Amino acid sequence: MHQKKVPLRMCTGCGEMKPKKELVRVVRSPQGEVSLDLSGRAPGRGAYVCRNVECLKKARKAHRFERAFSCQIPEAVYDRMEEEMSRHA
Repeated sequence: MHQKKVPLRMCTGCGEMKPKKELVRVVRSPQGEVSLDLSGRAPGRGAYVCRNVECLKKARKAHRFERAFSCQIPEAVYDRMEEEMSRHA
């Protein structure tokens, strides 16, 4: 039998390759708004991070989302993402 491929994505926080379903997508919408995409289906450019707040903090400290999306991200957006992540954990 042919085994189905599991899509892998790299966490922007820890840099580990993990199955896409284990990660949370962070998306920059066509309007330029950055937010968590818990469904994984929102339109726009996506970057992935582990489901724990520590990886989000690592990505925030190293400005990895700014690099991935080629734009500045306000601190309030990071705070909101951390809040949402801890609520859904």
